[in-house]
Amino acid sequence: MRGGKKVSRAATTMGKNELPETTAMKDFLALIKIGIVNSNLITIFTGLWLAIVFNGLHFLSQLDTVLYTLLGSSLIIAGSASLNNFIDRDIDPLMERTKGRPTVTGNISYLKVVTIGLAFIFVGTVLLFLTTITAGFIGLIGVFSYVVLYSIWSKRRHVSNTVVGSISGAVPPLIGWAAIDPNLDIVAWMLFLIMFIWQPPHFYALAMRRCEEYRAAGIPMLPVVKGFSVTKRHMIIWVLALLPLPFFMTSLGTGFVVLATILNIGWFVLGLSGYKMKDDLRWAKLMFIYSLQYLTVLFVAMVIFTVI
Repeated sequence: MRGGKKVSRAATTMGKNELPETTAMKDFLALIKIGIVNSNLITIFTGLWLAIVFNGLHFLSQLDTVLYTLLGSSLIIAGSASLNNFIDRDIDPLMERTKGRPTVTGNISYLKVVTIGLAFIFVGTVLLFLTTITAGFIGLIGVFSYVVLYSIWSKRRHVSNTVVGSISGAVPPLIGWAAIDPNLDIVAWMLFLIMFIWQPPHFYALAMRRCEEYRAAGIPMLPVVKGFSVTKRHMIIWVLALLPLPFFMTSLGTGFVVLATILNIGWFVLGLSGYKMKDDLRWAKLMFIYSLQYLTVLFVAMVIFTVI
């Protein structure tokens, strides 16, 4: 990475207005997709916390494992994101939300991008194996599913790319749980299922809003290939699939089951409102915002309900 402020070359290439100036640190954080890293830390920590509680352990006695897990997971996610940026370097200039990435602007060389990605994945995997073998292997499954199954294989070829990509997005809480208890409880698998099912409606909402960008980039997202009507139906079905999951998590208490059910019904009702709302893009924005709040509230609630 070169120091100092940069101005993107992508704007000239695309014939658009110049992108905002950036710095070496901003470029690095964009490369590793720091927003994705931070959001996954919530689900990883929840998996860790619940495994500690369910196994009757004390949090401070497991502090080394917690630190290894959070740092190791962050590194493999950041490393995978770096490799994803390298793989998508030819299509990212075609999309408004990705045209400022350092792999597009040239602010970070491809060699450095790949080196950072592989190094982070290696160190992160070592840290996870210092917790349990299960956590280490789950971490590797997450890397493989995101870099190979999603980024290289399905993203540009199959309309099911979002579902394939949901595998990698669902493993973080499993890593957290497995780092404490390799014998994954049913609650751990419910965390995985919540994350897996949550992602299609979340990303389909984003894809609806960015439909023309995905079309220009040649990415076969569901709204591009099947249209908005089919996408809306798929989103509602995925949200509907979340409804029974809280009832397999009664060990977290009645309060959690009630809260999770209310959140699920609220999302389902919002989904149905899409058939009455004339502005599909406004509805997609509401669904996207709800999905973000849904995930945060749900996973924070899991921790709170096991504390009180």
